[in-house]
Amino acid sequence: MKKFIIFYIILTFFMMIGVTFAHHANEKYCFDCMHKYKIGDKKNDTYEFEFDLQNNTISKTVEENISDKKTGLVSYILFENNKILIDQNRKSKYKGPYPSHSVGKSMVGLVTGYAVCSNYINHTVFDRIDYPTVAGTLYENQRLIDLLHMTAGDQDYVGQYKFKKDNRYLGKKFNVSTVPIKSLMKKYFKGKDGQEPGVVYNYSALTTNVIMNYVIYKTGDDWEKLLHKIFVEDAKVAKRVYFGKSLEKHKYGNRKSGEYGRYSFYADRYDYLRIANLMMNHWNNDTCVGKYLKTMYETKVDKNKKEYSNKRGNHVSAQSYGGQFHFDPIGLEDRPILMMDGFAGQQVVIDFNNNRIITIHSTDRHYDYYTLVYSALGHVEYKQVSEDKLIEDMWKVKPTTCTGTVIECLNPANEL
Repeated sequence: MKKFIIFYIILTFFMMIGVTFAHHANEKYCFDCMHKYKIGDKKNDTYEFEFDLQNNTISKTVEENISDKKTGLVSYILFENNKILIDQNRKSKYKGPYPSHSVGKSMVGLVTGYAVCSNYINHTVFDRIDYPTVAGTLYENQRLIDLLHMTAGDQDYVGQYKFKKDNRYLGKKFNVSTVPIKSLMKKYFKGKDGQEPGVVYNYSALTTNVIMNYVIYKTGDDWEKLLHKIFVEDAKVAKRVYFGKSLEKHKYGNRKSGEYGRYSFYADRYDYLRIANLMMNHWNNDTCVGKYLKTMYETKVDKNKKEYSNKRGNHVSAQSYGGQFHFDPIGLEDRPILMMDGFAGQQVVIDFNNNRIITIHSTDRHYDYYTLVYSALGHVEYKQVSEDKLIEDMWKVKPTTCTGTVIECLNPANEL
């Protein structure tokens, strides 16, 4: 009886721990659990950054968040006008390259743009895909743009529109990213009808994997050559980067070829910045890939969420989606800002008008997102103050020093 009571107490204790930390965004670091497409060498000819490190409110907030492991913050870089202004990181459970989680979806969007501009995909993004693997499924003859915008009409089977998770078949069963695309389509999607494409935004891991494997199919033997062109030759990454495969290491399968595309992406912290810088240069120079990115922005779809927040990450701050990228963060809709977001707080932000890039990596999403992203983008959060307090503060301003509005006078250094 005593043994039973002790066992019960221990079991209850661990259940309480599970409940206590259930709100944390942690998951297994999975770099070594799958086969991968290896891109580049361990050391490559690379793009070298200039540094002009700043000491300001944002850098101090980064330092505080980096020092407190409870925030989960692992790495923060602020890059502007070809210079790194803030650069801080710490050791974490991420040994080797950092995971991207759903930032990898955006990497697939970039790869698709390159495939279109390199004529591997010999039609526009507004035309229908020709992909035998998805024949007889709801993805057959879909327009590529609908897949890229997450409006594939697959919300009855997978995705966040009806289910909490983006990667679970019917919301609770297996992770669709762990099953090779041909097996998945044959066993679970043959004869399945979807809703009308191009109507409902449904954030879905499977939709991204359909795109990626379509590109693999269209590029054929040149798939890894295309990846080398993008990441090694053009982005000039310093170290090897990786796309995961939907083929786990304990399972058999053709490890060298085949449609095993999985958007899971891994790279060095500086190489995420190099890839984002590549995208910014394409946009600003109006190249074919730049025009592709602008098309994704111009044709983006409304997420139609009930609530948005500038406190919890790019995924919930951005109001629009296009091409596997988030756009239109609330309060910053006045300019094109491309946002990428991944589980546990991974963020990449490109502010095209101001030549500014922010990259964040984290083991948990508990850092000061507003300061590290919104403030860094120049957003101002006005706080409500009482009329008495405002009048009291006005007396502290010398009348001869300011002729502007009350707000301007109270903040002569433009701190707002």
